[in-house]
Amino acid sequence: MDYETALRRYGELLCTRGLSEQNWRRVLRLREQTGQRISVLLSRLDLLAEELIAATWGELLDIPVLEAEELSTATPMETTVSAKFLCHAGVLPMERDTGENFLAMVEPADEAVLRALALACGSVPQCAAAPPGALLDALERCHGGSTLTLTKAEQAPAKEGPEEIAHLLQLAQEAPVVLTVNQIIQHAVRARASDIHLEPFGNQLALRYRVDGLLREVEPPSAHYTAAIVSRIKIMARLNIAERRLPQDGRTHFRVAGRKIDLRISTIPTSHGESVVLRILDKQHVPLDFMALGFTGNSGSDFLEALQRPHGILLVTGPTGSGKSTTLYAALQRLNTPERKILTVEDPVEYQLDGLNQIQVQPAIGLSFANALRSIVRQDPDIIMIGEMRDLETASIAVQSALTGHLVFSTLHTSDAPGTITRLLDMGVNDYLIGSSVLGILAQRLVRVLCPECRKPRRPRPGERKELESAGGIGVEPLLYAAVGCATCEQSGYRGRTVICEYLPMNDLIRSLVLEHYDETKLRRAAQENGMRPMRTHGIRKASQGITTLDEVLRVTRHG
Repeated sequence: MDYETALRRYGELLCTRGLSEQNWRRVLRLREQTGQRISVLLSRLDLLAEELIAATWGELLDIPVLEAEELSTATPMETTVSAKFLCHAGVLPMERDTGENFLAMVEPADEAVLRALALACGSVPQCAAAPPGALLDALERCHGGSTLTLTKAEQAPAKEGPEEIAHLLQLAQEAPVVLTVNQIIQHAVRARASDIHLEPFGNQLALRYRVDGLLREVEPPSAHYTAAIVSRIKIMARLNIAERRLPQDGRTHFRVAGRKIDLRISTIPTSHGESVVLRILDKQHVPLDFMALGFTGNSGSDFLEALQRPHGILLVTGPTGSGKSTTLYAALQRLNTPERKILTVEDPVEYQLDGLNQIQVQPAIGLSFANALRSIVRQDPDIIMIGEMRDLETASIAVQSALTGHLVFSTLHTSDAPGTITRLLDMGVNDYLIGSSVLGILAQRLVRVLCPECRKPRRPRPGERKELESAGGIGVEPLLYAAVGCATCEQSGYRGRTVICEYLPMNDLIRSLVLEHYDETKLRRAAQENGMRPMRTHGIRKASQGITTLDEVLRVTRHG
């Protein structure tokens, strides 16, 4: 069966499995415009599940079908074929544990590719159909091939003015640019990234993904297409593509492998163009469950117990990126029952949860935190969540709400739990109101979790024993674990993140110290003597359990 005949029959099969004829014709047109493969286009446009794309090839050609998991641990076969050809052809020569060689292909019917491999290798191993996205990831891992390339796209003009804006608008809606942006997002989601950073630097465009809290550079598209790519992202978020002098914020939705991903988009002008950050909000990737988030030990149980109190303020503190919002959403999810009315005031609304009345702050029209709070108190809520206490006015309304029978959640940017009390006093909140309204303060950080496939036990060094002894309850012969790196964790040694925290309950002792305006150092000392386990201690215990490394704990608690 020749390649074109196979493609025609492949399309007929797909149309019996959920793909509309209109979308099939659309994919064929895009193939002509971009030169990209049918299977890759079906995946990037999210028209069908990747498993179905591969399985249909397997049925049509009566060949094996690979799963994404097998590709993620694939051992590449030694070959003289260039990485550029393999990436363009969508083929990965692989070697099984049995010593058997075979070809993983996105389009195993392509006879031209098979003939080229036969000439280069002397013979062609057995073919297997592979999910396109998983295969492209495996190619990048094994051969460093770039799949973020534009083909047949027109270079964006350098001049400014109405003509350029019209040209950018047209270019941003053409298939090559649309597909490139889609692939950047899809690859970031598959890499478990929380943020995508697109940054222009002179004649270069930097593309970085934030994975497990740290930025990781990936190969970007050509800098020639920066303006078109930024314009495409702006169009997705309904932002003004003609405005390049002012920061803009927006949001949009995107589908990856059949599930909806929320994207929060921020642009800001720099000396070399607009820098764009896309925050990926994936509820399925971030379970809103306290055990899954890592809330263990006394601090976690004390905080969970405080959630059952009928009124008062619970504060979650930490720097940006420490998981405060996720903790609050997990608390709301836990308390979200038909018997409770929950209202939130956020900037922005990150996760949209069923059963919650969520309000987006809009300062441009006068809808500030304080103004929204004044109104929602009259809505008779049981629970109020304030995205952040930014000023005295917001804090005062939160205190009054707590004193009048509401349970209030909010966040503050402080380094630890005792420092939050000092911050509230500095904001102008009266000491007696802090003591009577605040139930407790949770301070937290996120540390990377060791990859269970490759972590390696080791004996602690002399300087580390002192840290372990300070945590107490570790054992006489403690073990620590080192990050090694393997295919599962993409050689980083880590996969995922977990919470380490400290919880300061507002008991009689702390209330008396607040009234006496004790400084932060004395508050911390008194809280620890009264049973508060420091955040670093929580982290050291997780390090001794093989969950994370001691270096990782010390990195995030250096100022804690």
